[in-house]
Amino acid sequence: MTPGSAPGAIVPRQTSPSEKAAIIVRLLLAEGTPLPLTSLPEHHQTRLAEQMARMGLVDRATLAAVVDDFLAALDATGLTFPDGIDGALALVDGHISPNAASRLRRMAASTAKGDPWERIAALPPEELLPLLADEAAETAAVALSKLPVARAADLLAQMPGDRARRVALAMSRTAATGPETLRRIGTALVAQLDARPPRAFSTGPVDRIGAILNVSPTATREDVLAGLDEADAAFAEQVRRAIFTFAHIPARIAPRDMPRLLRAVDPAQIITALAAAQADPALAPVVTAILDALSPRMAQQLRDDMDIRGAVPAKEADAAYTAITAAIRQLEASGEITLKTDEG
Repeated sequence: MTPGSAPGAIVPRQTSPSEKAAIIVRLLLAEGTPLPLTSLPEHHQTRLAEQMARMGLVDRATLAAVVDDFLAALDATGLTFPDGIDGALALVDGHISPNAASRLRRMAASTAKGDPWERIAALPPEELLPLLADEAAETAAVALSKLPVARAADLLAQMPGDRARRVALAMSRTAATGPETLRRIGTALVAQLDARPPRAFSTGPVDRIGAILNVSPTATREDVLAGLDEADAAFAEQVRRAIFTFAHIPARIAPRDMPRLLRAVDPAQIITALAAAQADPALAPVVTAILDALSPRMAQQLRDDMDIRGAVPAKEADAAYTAITAAIRQLEASGEITLKTDEG
């Protein structure tokens, strides 16, 4: 009995930090709270389970005291930092140079504390597919098994038919894969990622040339694409898909987004573009799509302004088309609009 305690009162017993952790985890699990214990290092998971096996009965006074200490510690917490280099990298990635990030990833891989599959699962398909292309079918099957089902299905669909069949068949030979083998496979794949030299450009060649041609004059764009067709037809087709021009507006812009687009462009450029497009049979459907998405009063006002504008020189028309497509790209980048998939 402690001084000041009532006769017969149960006094909380002294508990170690490990015992307190076991009590809190047991209490939260009993309340049905999901706990991501798998995110803990394995030696911490083992130590926690061993401590819980030794706990036995905990009286109410001790439980209440441990909970009070836990809540007080939470209230006193100001900031928390990630554990290990891999956690620190996840926090600062995107805010440091590519060379520094690459060096930190190599350091994180050498410590072998993080889960390599978390990083692999975060890779976009265009990076993951080449990574798995030269691996054995069994390795690719293990990697697909560690991904969400939807992502695994998407990757399998992008593999050549023969390769996809061999990977699917290899799934039957992965049943006996142990945790340590799984970790070694993930670590080896991550090591291949870190062995790649840092890229000078954050986007691929298709996106870069597509962005340049988006704001190039029509004659220049068509001349370049014709040259690409002769030199590399497959690359030219990818570039065409990356390009967004004034003619793509009806297929790629939802009618509800037309007013937002027009507000983002200089009215004089809009009138110039619509007046020029109206006189071009190939672009007349763009004018119809834009006007049909507006209120009758606004559409009629634009028609009147187009009549007043009259004929438009080709150079001015190109400049107006470019201003509108540039505004569309900016709205897309800021998330204000979403471009529809160009099925054509």
